[in-house]
Amino acid sequence: MPSRKPYEMRTDIEKIQSQWNKLSGLHSRAEWSAAVIRAATAAELAANFVIRKEFEDRSTFSAAFIDNLLRWANGLAGKVDRLLIPLSAGRQQLKIIKKLKVISEKINSQRNAIAHQGIFCNEDEAKDVIEQARHFVETLLKLYDPHFALKDKKLSRVDEPSSI
Repeated sequence: MPSRKPYEMRTDIEKIQSQWNKLSGLHSRAEWSAAVIRAATAAELAANFVIRKEFEDRSTFSAAFIDNLLRWANGLAGKVDRLLIPLSAGRQQLKIIKKLKVISEKINSQRNAIAHQGIFCNEDEAKDVIEQARHFVETLLKLYDPHFALKDKKLSRVDEPSSI
């Protein structure tokens, strides 16, 4: 049986899909808060992809320097405010990025409440954040690949019968 590619060797797009696959499993086991963390991580990885792409296309900065900028920006909110918006200034995509900023704030707020305050969320809250994250990821990545879509597993409850 072939082994899977180690996570650290995956591309940003592969990492986004891995997070999405993992959140589907967590959601199906009613692990709502953990699923929200994975959705927020997918959103942050999407921001990483776009930031890297912009720097690759528009600069000669090294990958190590760009990685340092990503760490400095610290989280989804920092990446949107400190890197994505400035990189989009004067460009057509700025309008889309500013709309996504509002969504990113909601995703980040719920993620931080779970990660830093120990808050638990219920199924409806999780579904809401997951759909916001889906919109964020797909809208952002479609700026670079118009056909991008997350491959989805049905988000179902533990107590729902499975179809065979």
